[in-house]
Amino acid sequence: MHTPFDRTGSLTELGSYPQWAQDMVADCESTKQRVLDHDIWQMMIALQLDAESTGNFMMGLWPFIERFPSYMALNLLKTRYGRSPGDDKARRWLVRNIRVEQNHAEYWLNWAEGAGVPRDDLLRRAPPHGTDGLARWCEEISARGTLAAGMVATNYAIEGATGEWSRLIYDSAKYRESFDPAIRASSLRWLHLHAAYDDVHPWEALDIVCTLMGETPSADDVAHLAECIKRSYVSMILLGDRCIRSCRDLWVAKGAAA
Repeated sequence: MHTPFDRTGSLTELGSYPQWAQDMVADCESTKQRVLDHDIWQMMIALQLDAESTGNFMMGLWPFIERFPSYMALNLLKTRYGRSPGDDKARRWLVRNIRVEQNHAEYWLNWAEGAGVPRDDLLRRAPPHGTDGLARWCEEISARGTLAAGMVATNYAIEGATGEWSRLIYDSAKYRESFDPAIRASSLRWLHLHAAYDDVHPWEALDIVCTLMGETPSADDVAHLAECIKRSYVSMILLGDRCIRSCRDLWVAKGAAA
């Protein structure tokens, strides 16, 4: 029996959500931490990414960045106004935030250019082999998964982890100051927006997912959502591995020597 969920506590406190959601988030935490602990962020902050790895990162993530509003549109197609409170909440949120995402592709291109990667490389060249898993997964779950699965995989898992790794980089004065002052603000706009400490998008997505699922979803349904979250995290990890393959051994060797 579906028991409706209506959040009464703070949006950004995990304790405001049903116990099944709290347990699900806890179950996925170690996989998320592997995203945040990935060498690529520390290499970027230390200015130790070589030109090839920087290009791999900017080009490898570009298809996902460019397509992100499309994933949200695919999830929007699953909603039906008036069918349920979860549908109505998802519909309002997706319509509003698709518009928010419209300029993010241009901001990513600006970051790439500021980091020395020509925008034509992103627009005209194929992304590096082995970097397409994240975009393909998001396309698959957004097109063929349930509304809850599509939103938990993209708007909760990926937006949440991205906000945290973006903050790691943007908080580095060394990284910010590596950009020409004349273009620094425009180059780092994507990073600045995603590093916002008050970004509530992932929490809003979790609230929608819980509203869709209710207080007492089946154990199988919860397990499926957890697997979707973990697959999103693992896709990010594998993309990071591929991006720095050319210079990771040197980075690890330097760390060992230190």
